[in-house]
Amino acid sequence: MPESKRSGAGRLDGQTRLLLLVNGLFITASMLSGMFLGIYIWKSTHNFVVLGWFTLMNHVFMALTFWIAGFWAKKGRSGTCIRVGIGVSAVFYGIVLLLGKQAVHYVWLLGMVQGLSVGLFWLGFNVIYFEVTNAANRDRFNGLAGVTGALVGMAAPWSSGFLISHTSGEMGYRIMFMTSVGIFLAGALVSLLLHNRDPEGRYEWGLPVRIWRVPDCPWHPVIGALIAQGFRETVFGVMVSLLVYIQTGSEMKLGNYSLITQIVAFAAFYAVGRWLKPGWRKIGMLLGVIAMTLVILPFFAGVNYVTLLIFGVGTALFIPLFTIPMTSSVFDLIGTNEESVRQRAEYVVLRELSLNAGRIAGMAVFIAVLSVSKEPAVVNWMLLIVGSSPLVSWLYMRSRLHPRKKTAGAGAA
Repeated sequence: MPESKRSGAGRLDGQTRLLLLVNGLFITASMLSGMFLGIYIWKSTHNFVVLGWFTLMNHVFMALTFWIAGFWAKKGRSGTCIRVGIGVSAVFYGIVLLLGKQAVHYVWLLGMVQGLSVGLFWLGFNVIYFEVTNAANRDRFNGLAGVTGALVGMAAPWSSGFLISHTSGEMGYRIMFMTSVGIFLAGALVSLLLHNRDPEGRYEWGLPVRIWRVPDCPWHPVIGALIAQGFRETVFGVMVSLLVYIQTGSEMKLGNYSLITQIVAFAAFYAVGRWLKPGWRKIGMLLGVIAMTLVILPFFAGVNYVTLLIFGVGTALFIPLFTIPMTSSVFDLIGTNEESVRQRAEYVVLRELSLNAGRIAGMAVFIAVLSVSKEPAVVNWMLLIVGSSPLVSWLYMRSRLHPRKKTAGAGAA
């Protein structure tokens, strides 16, 4: 049924809070090791492109996993997708532990396994997220999820940096990876309390293609906005932490950098999640994307710890104005009418395929540019062009940034 008629509007029930807990455990394990996994690979190669290939394979297999596992979610097994995804994440870090320094020779395999794990988890998470939230409480949920991510982002990378800096050789990395495995296993156990839903009809395998045949479909601009969002995410996800490490040569200073930026993110997500009203999404998102672009400009004066900190703090301060309206508006669209609600699994897959199309394109640009030149000016222009893509997202989304806007045919495919 349309979201306005679903029970529990405006509050977070037990399943919603449980989903926040499972999400918190997953991102804790991921953040504990994820930031330093790139450093681990970098130390063995000193090659941006190798790290780029790992990330590219990750996103390719994540996209494939979303599309294929959508069938599973349609059968009401979203909770199972989450559990299997968390389990495969534990297997991923188990493989890293077994390979040790040889992991750099298997970046394609590692990228495939991580893409599979992340794809399964986020598909299940997003389907259940849609089912347990509604237009009235979605901004609140996203704000709390952002606060959780910021709190974890304060503690986990700093703890990892401290551990690595105060142990010899690879011991700190190995303890960190083993801890992530343990937290993933705990998350899988907690996720057993998430309810699977009843299956609803036949899975529409071809919806991502057929939707383009629908005239004036409201998903057309949304897809463009999501691609632009993904285009930025992957490049900055790889570059920023690596640049901080290269500039400082210290895992501890990278942990400190993460602690500072996540303290700012915590406050920003809390404020935006609490006070950003649906009617303010349009202007709020515009201010956010302009600020996210401007904080890249100091890199042209030189990439150093100070300019990286300006970028990190500025991004942490303003990115909630971008991500919260984007996420809430897209899921509001899925809840527009009964047809789109029945096809929620397909639309979640469409959302994730669009994001990953942007991530794949962004990483392809990253690999291509750095294969040709690593000159600072070239890298800075790439970062500015890629980093300004949220402006494209706003241009596509500006007509949809209104609460409860009913659009005929929103669920047509």
